[in-house]
Amino acid sequence: MHIRNKYTNMLIRLSNLEDYNIYYISKDKISNFWFIINQGINDMASLVGASFIWDAPQERSVNKQIEIITNAANNGADAMLIAALDPVGVSSAIEYAKSLGVKIIYLDTPSTEKGIVTLATNDYIAGVTAGENMIIELAAAGYRQGTIGIVSDSIMSTNTRDRVNGFRSVLATNRNFKLLNTQFGPNTASALIIADSYIANNPDLVGIYGTNEDTTIGVGYAISKSSIPIVGIGFDFPPETEKLIENGSLKAVMVQNPYTMGYLGMAQTIAALKGFDTGPPYINTGVSVRTKYTN
Repeated sequence: MHIRNKYTNMLIRLSNLEDYNIYYISKDKISNFWFIINQGINDMASLVGASFIWDAPQERSVNKQIEIITNAANNGADAMLIAALDPVGVSSAIEYAKSLGVKIIYLDTPSTEKGIVTLATNDYIAGVTAGENMIIELAAAGYRQGTIGIVSDSIMSTNTRDRVNGFRSVLATNRNFKLLNTQFGPNTASALIIADSYIANNPDLVGIYGTNEDTTIGVGYAISKSSIPIVGIGFDFPPETEKLIENGSLKAVMVQNPYTMGYLGMAQTIAALKGFDTGPPYINTGVSVRTKYTN
């Protein structure tokens, strides 16, 4: 009887989840990364009987994301799962949402405005891992010296900034390789142009590093067109990246766990709404390395 009452009470506390107004607000609706997070959120929501709205700028725009956050708050949001495009730029909108009682859960990229919990990759460590794999792949290609380019998505992005800093910390210890100035491209097309420029203007170029899904694909496309065997290292594993790994245009990518971010993020959101313990303020969702030779 005691056990039955215990689980009955738990089910009661988890009831009426469909009454909550939950929003998932990503950086855009282009990158496969956000669709995988959405799947994780959806699976947990279906499991517990909750629902949510996915809203985001179609293409990356800080002002549009601010507008979306503000509108969601004014429309009676109870909770938001947010990947902040500009951690500082969106902070006022998130502060406003919090003033209306909205529970804030961060996925991938937090704002400077405090949330309940952040589920993300440890980006500095992931950048270190990328740097280590660049050294390994350069040695495998027979390169002992040369220059290396870095393509990042945004100067405002704290997570990709950490990935750059982690990468640089590894390569800085090897004086045979010179790191070029980081260039910024917010999408695949701009990353491709930057990577093409690296290749055209640096005859001693031996490697290029992309810090997220879009820049990695752009880097891979540029290398695939080049007659020079440049080592490409990047992030994330959508179908385009998988093809670039298979044809050798990219040598290794750091694979995050966006599904876990979404799945556990929705679980944390429900816990916050129901007054359950949400645990530590930061959850590292991990990273693994994918090459042509790993499953």
